Amino acid sequence: MKHSLQLPTFEKKMKMLTNRTFTMIKPDAVKNGHIGAILNDISEAGFKIIAMKYIQLNKEQAGAFYAVHKERPFYNDLIEFMTSGPIVAAILEKEGAVEDFRKLIGATDPAQADEGTIRQKYAKSIDANAVHGSDSNENAAIEGDFFFSKLERF
Repeated sequence: MKHSLQLPTFEKKMKMLTNRTFTMIKPDAVKNGHIGAILNDISEAGFKIIAMKYIQLNKEQAGAFYAVHKERPFYNDLIEFMTSGPIVAAILEKEGAVEDFRKLIGATDPAQADEGTIRQKYAKSIDANAVHGSDSNENAAIEGDFFFSKLERF
């Protein structure tokens, strides 16, 4: 009997990409004891956790992750904030993951976030806004790859 290895087609790869997103529970939400509640909200919204870790970024790691913002005036404050305590990084899976997760977390400014969204419930300010969520399929893949090897995904 001959076995053949079936490689994923381009369509399958693209489907996998559009079904995954990346999130971080930021230092403010971790410090305020919201990890469990946020993970519960994520789970109740139908997301499956593919990878997850609890870590504290150093300045070099945070700088590399936020390199796209290096020239912006808030960059140094962002790096200070993101290295101020541990975070929870995760890759999530669900049909239409990026778009659905952006709806679940709400507006960057919690004062403008819809009722029941993660930021409305757990964020304190536009800067300490509890969670990060990828803004595109491409960035979800890049951000997930920053934190997780292929062996850390289930």
